[in-house]
Amino acid sequence: MSEISTLGKPTGRSRYRRYLSAFMGGVAAVAAVIACFALLSVLVYLVIEGIGSIGLATFTDGPVPEGLPGGGLRNGIVGTLILMSIASVIGLPIGILGGVYQLETNTTFSRTLRFFTDVMNSIPSIVMGIFAYLIVVLPVAEMYPGHAFSAFAGGVALGFLMIPTVMRTTEEILRLVPIALRDASLALGARRWRTTWSVILPAARGGVVTGILLALARIAGETAPLLFTAFGNLDFNARLDRPIDALPLNIFNYATSPYESLHHLALAGAIILLAIILVLSLAARYALRGQVME
Repeated sequence: MSEISTLGKPTGRSRYRRYLSAFMGGVAAVAAVIACFALLSVLVYLVIEGIGSIGLATFTDGPVPEGLPGGGLRNGIVGTLILMSIASVIGLPIGILGGVYQLETNTTFSRTLRFFTDVMNSIPSIVMGIFAYLIVVLPVAEMYPGHAFSAFAGGVALGFLMIPTVMRTTEEILRLVPIALRDASLALGARRWRTTWSVILPAARGGVVTGILLALARIAGETAPLLFTAFGNLDFNARLDRPIDALPLNIFNYATSPYESLHHLALAGAIILLAIILVLSLAARYALRGQVME
């Protein structure tokens, strides 16, 4: 009995580990509180300063000459939705198929592609804007002078930004699908492409959509690529071959303006931009309720 009681007593080393674990847990909790406080501070500031500038005219009116009261963000809201749609059409198919390819193959090329995908995730967005400017804007300017900047060019830049995020998240989510599902499908005689399309992707649908939302959240607030491609437009425009406005451009231009009314309009635009991402996230959660993988 004496030996058992001796073994049950905490030693100095075990007490040190317990104290260290409690200390590090406290540090992690403090860091989480600081991060949440910083986020809440930004949100509270935006709501207090910008909520008063949001009204019906914010969504229905276009910009007015600087110095005059009034004006809205109609052009920027419509332009942002158009640019995100173009980017999704370009980035989502390439990103999802690229993620599937990286999962299904283990060659030198696929490993090299995975490495460059990780590198692309770290590239500043302005570099992608310059790239889109070189491959889209300049060639169009040479063939059709006066039609260089366009909504299509802005969508291409944002679509390229989406591709690496969607590829990596798709690959990692597909790896989480139980291998038994794949083996069962192959054992029943299904081909690999049929297994991936009908078994693996549906099982990981929730995670893939989450990766898509992360990519959309990244591109929704990008400003630098649009300065080289979409350029902005004071007039309402929904054509893909003309310059187009966007909420990030409105926020950038209005926030740097000397007029106080435009400062409040910039804060209103930031709130609307956050609301767009929130609506997308809630819609995805609602559509994917009951899925095994989130």
